[in-house]
Parts: sequence; C-alpha cells; structure tokens
Amino acid sequence: MSLMDYFRKEQKSTASIAKERLQILVAHDRARSNGPDYLPQLQQEILAVIRKYVTIGEDDVSVHLEQQGTTSVLELNVTLPD
Repeated sequence: MSLMDYFRKEQKSTASIAKERLQILVAHDRARSNGPDYLPQLQQEILAVIRKYVTIGEDDVSVHLEQQGTTSVLELNVTLPD
C-alpha cells in the first residue's frame, strides 16, 4: 500500500457525508419533538389565563416536558413584568 492510497481512503464521498448529516438532523428533530402533542395548546391556554390578570407577551411563557427516569417533569416558566 502506498502513501497516496492511505490518504485516498480517508476521503468520504459527498453522498455519505450528506447521509451522516441527515441522520444527525433527523435524530435532533426526533429528540426535540419527543414531547406530547398537547404542549403547544397547553402553553396557549396558560398564556390566555395569565393575560386575564397581567399583560405579557407570547415569549414570556415556556412549557417543557422532561423525562427523568420513569418520571415526567413538566416545567413551566412565566416571566412577569415588574
């Protein structure tokens, strides 16, 4: 085996690089959208209830669901004005 053959084997085809990148994107998307379908609606309803009493924006309420072993943890963050 020559020295040039060694370096040529290291080069990957653009198709394999694209495939690896797509797999990473799909895995990231699955991890992000793993939550239940009701979370966006829950966030909107919580926002509507809070707006009855305080003026807040869309970005002031965030809802996240985390899995910690066999337990699900619902995290709700509300930024209220001073």
